[in-house]
Amino acid sequence: MGNKHKWRTDLWIDWCPGCGNFGILNAEILALKELGLDPRKIVIVSGIGCSSRIPHYINVNGVHTLHGRGIPFALGIKLANPELTVIVHGGDGDLLGIGMGHLVALGRRNLDITVIIHNNGVYGLTKGQASPTLPRGLKTKALTKPNIQDAINPIAIALASGYTFIARSYAFNIRHLKEIIKRAVKHRGSALIDVLQPCVTYNDIYTRDYYEERIYILDQDTAWDPVVREPSEEEVARKLDQAWVKAMEWGDRIPIGVFYENPYIPTLEERISSEIPEYREKPPALQKICNEKGEPIITRDIFKILFRDKIIRVRNRYKS
Repeated sequence: MGNKHKWRTDLWIDWCPGCGNFGILNAEILALKELGLDPRKIVIVSGIGCSSRIPHYINVNGVHTLHGRGIPFALGIKLANPELTVIVHGGDGDLLGIGMGHLVALGRRNLDITVIIHNNGVYGLTKGQASPTLPRGLKTKALTKPNIQDAINPIAIALASGYTFIARSYAFNIRHLKEIIKRAVKHRGSALIDVLQPCVTYNDIYTRDYYEERIYILDQDTAWDPVVREPSEEEVARKLDQAWVKAMEWGDRIPIGVFYENPYIPTLEERISSEIPEYREKPPALQKICNEKGEPIITRDIFKILFRDKIIRVRNRYKS
Protein backbone atom coordinates (compact mmCIF):
# COMPACT_ATOMS: atom_id res chain seq x y z
CA MET A 1 0.00 0.00 0.00
CA GLY A 2 2.85 2.40 0.80
CA ASN A 3 4.13 2.54 -2.78
CA LYS A 4 0.69 3.06 -4.37
CA HIS A 5 -0.50 5.56 -1.82
CA LYS A 6 -0.94 9.21 -2.78
CA TRP A 7 1.29 10.84 -0.16
CA ARG A 8 0.64 14.51 -1.04
CA THR A 9 -2.75 15.98 -0.30
CA ASP A 10 -4.42 18.35 -2.75
CA LEU A 11 -4.36 21.31 -0.35
CA TRP A 12 -2.75 24.56 -1.50
CA ILE A 13 0.63 25.14 0.18
CA ASP A 14 0.68 28.66 1.59
CA TRP A 15 4.40 29.00 2.39
CA CYS A 16 6.39 31.82 0.83
CA PRO A 17 7.98 30.99 -2.56
CA GLY A 18 11.47 29.60 -1.92
CA CYS A 19 10.76 28.65 1.72
CA GLY A 20 12.96 25.89 3.13
CA ASN A 21 9.84 24.11 4.34
CA PHE A 22 9.22 22.88 0.79
CA GLY A 23 12.44 20.88 0.97
CA ILE A 24 11.46 19.36 4.31
CA LEU A 25 8.02 18.42 3.00
CA ASN A 26 9.43 16.76 -0.11
CA ALA A 27 12.13 14.93 1.83
CA GLU A 28 9.62 13.54 4.31
CA ILE A 29 7.22 12.34 1.63
CA LEU A 30 10.09 10.55 -0.15
CA ALA A 31 11.30 9.05 3.15
CA LEU A 32 7.87 7.70 4.12
CA LYS A 33 7.33 6.30 0.65
CA GLU A 34 10.71 4.55 0.59
CA LEU A 35 10.23 3.15 4.09
CA GLY A 36 7.12 1.36 2.82
CA LEU A 37 5.12 2.19 5.92
CA ASP A 38 1.37 1.79 6.14
CA PRO A 39 0.08 5.39 5.93
CA ARG A 40 -2.84 4.42 8.17
CA LYS A 41 -0.35 3.80 10.97
CA ILE A 42 1.56 7.09 10.65
CA VAL A 43 0.69 10.18 12.69
CA ILE A 44 2.24 13.61 12.07
CA VAL A 45 1.82 16.07 14.94
CA SER A 46 2.63 19.78 14.91
CA GLY A 47 2.28 22.91 17.01
CA ILE A 48 1.84 26.43 15.66
CA GLY A 49 3.92 28.20 13.02
CA CYS A 50 4.81 28.01 9.35
CA SER A 51 6.35 24.57 9.88
CA SER A 52 3.25 23.28 11.59
CA ARG A 53 1.20 23.34 8.39
CA ILE A 54 2.91 20.09 7.36
CA PRO A 55 0.18 17.72 8.66
CA HIS A 56 -2.19 19.32 6.14
CA TYR A 57 0.06 18.46 3.20
CA ILE A 58 0.94 14.79 3.83
CA ASN A 59 -1.80 12.22 3.36
CA VAL A 60 -1.51 10.40 6.69
CA ASN A 61 -3.10 10.94 10.09
CA GLY A 62 -2.39 14.52 11.14
CA VAL A 63 -2.87 16.48 14.35
CA HIS A 64 -2.38 20.27 14.31
CA THR A 65 -2.15 21.22 17.98
CA LEU A 66 -1.17 24.17 20.20
CA HIS A 67 1.94 26.34 20.26
CA GLY A 68 4.77 24.34 21.84
CA ARG A 69 2.53 21.38 22.67
CA GLY A 70 3.13 19.07 19.73
CA ILE A 71 5.35 16.74 21.76
CA PRO A 72 2.94 16.03 24.64
CA PHE A 73 0.15 15.35 22.13
CA ALA A 74 2.49 12.97 20.30
CA LEU A 75 3.52 11.33 23.56
CA GLY A 76 -0.12 10.57 24.40
CA ILE A 77 -0.75 9.19 20.90
CA LYS A 78 2.30 6.92 21.01
CA LEU A 79 1.61 5.63 24.52
CA ALA A 80 -2.01 4.94 23.62
CA ASN A 81 -0.94 2.90 20.58
CA PRO A 82 2.79 2.02 20.50
CA GLU A 83 2.42 0.41 17.06
CA LEU A 84 2.02 3.83 15.41
CA THR A 85 4.87 5.75 13.76
CA VAL A 86 4.71 9.23 15.28
CA ILE A 87 6.57 12.25 13.89
CA VAL A 88 6.54 15.76 15.40
CA HIS A 89 7.16 18.91 13.36
CA GLY A 90 7.77 22.35 14.84
CA GLY A 91 9.79 25.49 14.37
CA ASP A 92 12.71 26.51 16.56
CA GLY A 93 10.46 29.07 18.24
CA ASP A 94 7.82 26.43 18.89
CA LEU A 95 9.96 23.52 20.10
CA LEU A 96 12.89 25.44 21.65
CA GLY A 97 10.88 28.32 23.12
CA ILE A 98 7.51 27.65 24.70
CA GLY A 99 7.90 23.91 24.03
CA MET A 100 11.41 23.45 25.45
CA GLY A 101 10.27 21.65 28.62
CA HIS A 102 8.46 19.02 26.56
CA LEU A 103 11.47 18.60 24.27
CA VAL A 104 13.73 17.83 27.24
CA ALA A 105 11.17 15.48 28.81
CA LEU A 106 10.89 13.41 25.63
CA GLY A 107 14.65 12.91 25.55
CA ARG A 108 14.87 11.56 29.08
CA ARG A 109 11.91 9.25 28.51
CA ASN A 110 13.29 7.84 25.24
CA LEU A 111 9.83 7.32 23.77
CA ASP A 112 9.97 6.09 20.17
CA ILE A 113 9.08 9.40 18.47
CA THR A 114 10.89 11.45 15.81
CA VAL A 115 11.07 15.23 16.32
CA ILE A 116 11.93 17.44 13.33
CA ILE A 117 12.89 21.05 14.11
CA HIS A 118 12.48 23.60 11.31
CA ASN A 119 15.33 25.87 12.37
CA ASN A 120 15.36 29.28 10.66
CA GLY A 121 16.32 31.65 13.50
CA VAL A 122 13.10 33.67 13.39
CA TYR A 123 9.41 33.48 14.21
CA GLY A 124 8.30 33.43 10.59
CA LEU A 125 4.54 33.29 11.12
CA THR A 126 4.49 36.39 13.35
CA LYS A 127 6.71 38.57 11.16
CA GLY A 128 10.31 37.73 11.93
CA GLN A 129 11.04 38.24 15.62
CA ALA A 130 14.26 36.64 16.91
CA SER A 131 13.77 32.98 17.80
CA PRO A 132 15.78 30.96 20.35
CA THR A 133 18.39 29.91 17.74
CA LEU A 134 19.32 33.42 16.56
CA PRO A 135 22.68 34.41 18.13
CA ARG A 136 23.04 37.52 20.26
CA GLY A 137 24.13 40.60 18.35
CA LEU A 138 22.63 39.63 14.99
CA LYS A 139 20.08 41.89 13.35
CA THR A 140 17.86 40.35 10.70
CA LYS A 141 15.80 42.53 8.36
CA ALA A 142 12.68 42.30 10.56
CA LEU A 143 14.42 43.45 13.77
CA THR A 144 14.73 47.13 14.68
CA LYS A 145 17.78 46.38 16.86
CA PRO A 146 20.27 43.48 17.18
CA ASN A 147 19.09 40.46 19.16
CA ILE A 148 20.02 40.79 22.86
CA GLN A 149 19.60 37.11 23.86
CA ASP A 150 22.01 34.21 23.49
CA ALA A 151 21.17 31.37 21.14
CA ILE A 152 20.19 27.81 22.01
CA ASN A 153 22.10 24.96 20.40
CA PRO A 154 19.52 22.24 19.50
CA ILE A 155 22.15 19.51 19.15
CA ALA A 156 23.61 20.28 22.58
CA ILE A 157 20.14 20.33 24.15
CA ALA A 158 19.36 16.93 22.62
CA LEU A 159 22.63 15.45 23.87
CA ALA A 160 22.03 16.76 27.38
CA SER A 161 18.42 15.58 27.41
CA GLY A 162 19.15 11.96 26.52
CA TYR A 163 17.95 11.62 22.93
CA THR A 164 19.28 8.37 21.51
CA PHE A 165 19.36 9.57 17.88
CA ILE A 166 20.56 13.11 17.12
CA ALA A 167 21.15 14.54 13.67
CA ARG A 168 21.21 17.74 11.63
CA SER A 169 20.37 18.23 7.98
CA TYR A 170 19.69 21.01 5.50
CA ALA A 171 16.32 21.75 3.93
CA PHE A 172 17.66 22.19 0.40
CA ASN A 173 19.69 18.98 0.41
CA ILE A 174 16.60 16.85 -0.02
CA ARG A 175 18.46 13.60 -0.64
CA HIS A 176 20.50 13.95 2.55
CA LEU A 177 17.47 14.99 4.63
CA LYS A 178 15.41 12.11 3.25
CA GLU A 179 18.03 9.59 4.38
CA ILE A 180 18.31 11.21 7.81
CA ILE A 181 14.52 11.06 8.27
CA LYS A 182 14.46 7.39 7.25
CA ARG A 183 17.21 6.57 9.70
CA ALA A 184 15.50 8.52 12.50
CA VAL A 185 12.13 6.84 11.95
CA LYS A 186 13.72 3.38 11.93
CA HIS A 187 15.64 4.14 15.13
CA ARG A 188 14.15 2.60 18.26
CA GLY A 189 13.91 5.51 20.69
CA SER A 190 13.66 9.28 20.81
CA ALA A 191 15.10 10.91 17.68
CA LEU A 192 15.75 14.59 17.01
CA ILE A 193 16.61 16.17 13.66
CA ASP A 194 17.69 19.81 13.56
CA VAL A 195 16.94 21.00 10.01
CA LEU A 196 18.62 24.21 8.84
CA GLN A 197 15.70 25.84 7.03
CA PRO A 198 16.29 29.26 5.42
CA CYS A 199 13.46 31.76 5.84
CA VAL A 200 13.59 33.75 2.61
CA THR A 201 11.22 36.44 3.90
CA TYR A 202 12.59 37.45 7.30
CA ASN A 203 16.10 36.04 7.80
CA ASP A 204 18.58 37.73 5.45
CA ILE A 205 21.60 36.34 7.38
CA TYR A 206 21.10 32.57 7.40
CA THR A 207 20.36 32.34 3.70
CA ARG A 208 20.80 29.54 1.21
CA ASP A 209 24.13 31.03 0.10
CA TYR A 210 25.28 31.34 3.73
CA TYR A 211 24.67 27.67 4.47
CA GLU A 212 25.92 26.25 1.20
CA GLU A 213 29.27 28.03 1.63
CA ARG A 214 29.75 26.44 5.06
CA ILE A 215 27.95 23.11 5.30
CA TYR A 216 29.89 19.87 5.20
CA ILE A 217 28.58 16.32 5.65
CA LEU A 218 29.92 14.34 8.59
CA ASP A 219 29.19 11.01 6.94
CA GLN A 220 31.57 11.79 4.08
CA ASP A 221 34.46 11.34 6.54
CA THR A 222 35.06 7.59 6.60
CA ALA A 223 36.51 7.90 10.11
CA TRP A 224 33.30 9.39 11.52
CA ASP A 225 31.20 6.83 13.39
CA PRO A 226 28.43 8.23 15.64
CA VAL A 227 26.91 4.85 16.57
CA VAL A 228 27.40 3.32 20.01
CA ARG A 229 28.67 -0.18 19.20
CA GLU A 230 28.45 -1.76 22.65
CA PRO A 231 26.51 -0.84 25.82
CA SER A 232 29.54 0.03 27.95
CA GLU A 233 30.01 3.29 29.85
CA GLU A 234 33.35 3.87 28.12
CA GLU A 235 31.88 3.48 24.63
CA VAL A 236 28.92 5.74 25.37
CA ALA A 237 31.19 8.39 26.90
CA ARG A 238 33.48 8.31 23.89
CA LYS A 239 30.65 8.74 21.40
CA LEU A 240 29.09 11.52 23.45
CA ASP A 241 32.43 13.34 23.68
CA GLN A 242 32.92 13.35 19.92
CA ALA A 243 29.30 14.44 19.40
CA TRP A 244 29.78 17.38 21.77
CA VAL A 245 32.82 18.56 19.82
CA LYS A 246 30.87 18.58 16.55
CA ALA A 247 27.80 20.12 18.22
CA MET A 248 29.88 23.16 19.20
CA GLU A 249 31.15 23.68 15.65
CA TRP A 250 29.40 26.65 14.06
CA GLY A 251 30.79 29.43 11.91
CA ASP A 252 33.03 28.94 8.91
CA ARG A 253 32.15 25.23 8.94
CA ILE A 254 28.78 23.76 9.87
CA PRO A 255 28.43 19.97 10.14
CA ILE A 256 25.32 18.07 9.06
CA GLY A 257 24.69 14.38 9.49
CA VAL A 258 24.21 12.02 12.43
CA PHE A 259 25.93 13.21 15.61
CA TYR A 260 24.97 10.38 17.97
CA GLU A 261 23.05 7.10 17.86
CA ASN A 262 22.62 4.70 20.77
CA PRO A 263 20.46 1.60 20.13
CA TYR A 264 20.98 0.13 23.59
CA ILE A 265 18.82 2.38 25.79
CA PRO A 266 15.40 0.80 26.52
CA THR A 267 12.47 2.82 25.23
CA LEU A 268 9.69 4.06 27.48
CA GLU A 269 7.35 1.53 25.86
CA GLU A 270 9.73 -1.27 26.84
CA ARG A 271 9.98 0.04 30.39
CA ILE A 272 6.20 0.14 30.70
CA SER A 273 5.93 -3.39 29.28
CA SER A 274 8.32 -4.66 31.94
CA GLU A 275 5.92 -3.35 34.58
CA ILE A 276 2.66 -4.09 32.75
CA PRO A 277 3.03 -7.23 30.57
CA GLU A 278 -0.39 -6.64 28.95
CA TYR A 279 0.60 -3.21 27.63
CA ARG A 280 1.91 -4.20 24.18
CA GLU A 281 -0.84 -6.70 23.48
CA LYS A 282 -3.68 -4.53 24.71
CA PRO A 283 -2.62 -0.87 24.77
CA PRO A 284 -5.20 1.77 25.76
CA ALA A 285 -6.11 2.60 22.15
CA LEU A 286 -7.29 -0.98 21.55
CA GLN A 287 -9.39 -1.20 24.68
CA LYS A 288 -13.17 -1.07 24.52
CA ILE A 289 -14.27 2.09 26.33
CA CYS A 290 -18.00 2.23 25.55
CA ASN A 291 -20.92 -0.08 24.83
CA GLU A 292 -23.15 -0.15 21.76
CA LYS A 293 -25.09 2.84 23.08
CA GLY A 294 -21.95 4.93 23.46
CA GLU A 295 -22.06 4.72 27.25
CA PRO A 296 -18.60 4.65 28.89
CA ILE A 297 -17.44 1.41 30.42
CA ILE A 298 -14.27 0.17 32.10
CA THR A 299 -13.27 -3.27 30.90
CA ARG A 300 -11.41 -5.78 33.00
CA ASP A 301 -8.32 -5.30 30.80
CA ILE A 302 -8.25 -1.52 31.32
CA PHE A 303 -8.81 -2.03 35.03
CA LYS A 304 -5.92 -4.48 35.18
CA ILE A 305 -3.57 -2.07 33.40
CA LEU A 306 -4.53 1.02 35.40
CA PHE A 307 -4.71 -0.62 38.81
CA ARG A 308 -2.28 -3.51 38.47
CA ASP A 309 -0.10 -2.57 41.46
CA LYS A 310 -3.10 -2.10 43.73
CA ILE A 311 -4.55 -5.48 42.65
CA ILE A 312 -1.25 -7.19 43.43
CA ARG A 313 -1.10 -5.58 46.88
CA VAL A 314 -4.65 -6.67 47.69
CA ARG A 315 -3.96 -10.22 46.53
CA ASN A 316 -0.79 -10.43 48.61
CA ARG A 317 -2.66 -9.14 51.65
CA TYR A 318 -5.25 -11.90 51.37
CA LYS A 319 -2.61 -14.54 50.77
CA SER A 320 -0.81 -13.56 53.93
